[in-house]
Amino acid sequence: MSPILLDRVTPADAADLIAANRASQAHHLPWVASFTDQAGFDAWFARCESGPQLGFVARERASRQVVGVINLSEIVRGAFHNAYLGYYGMAAFAGRGLMREALRQVLGRAFGEAGLHRLEANIQPGNTASIALVRRLGFRLEGYSPRYLRIDGEWRDHERWALLADEFGGA
Repeated sequence: MSPILLDRVTPADAADLIAANRASQAHHLPWVASFTDQAGFDAWFARCESGPQLGFVARERASRQVVGVINLSEIVRGAFHNAYLGYYGMAAFAGRGLMREALRQVLGRAFGEAGLHRLEANIQPGNTASIALVRRLGFRLEGYSPRYLRIDGEWRDHERWALLADEFGGA
């Protein structure tokens, strides 16, 4: 049995996610600026509900505590069948392999029930833990994008990592 419970985000997750993000704020920066209040949660949830985005909450099965957040965003159909993969883990669970399991589950859903062909993860070059994580899941480096995303008020360079459905072996 998996140590991770993975579910689509719901309004009932707000308090737990806000608290977990607040506790992990120093762990997240400069890699991601996670929401730390109700307005931030509401904005994220609205994007998950109304746009081409799926938001997931990963919880430790034993404690039900939030391990991390995973997004499939900018989902494009047609001839592309692609999405961007974004994620962040909580400091209390860092280094335990739980985000790998959570991402493995999301990849299975993305390539299975969602029918996607390709996922792309854009990661800052200095985020060695995140790069190691996508490598273990089978992603390959495709390129480098200078000043790609604005995070915490600064444009940051990113590496572009990708995985195709037929390359995913369940990792």
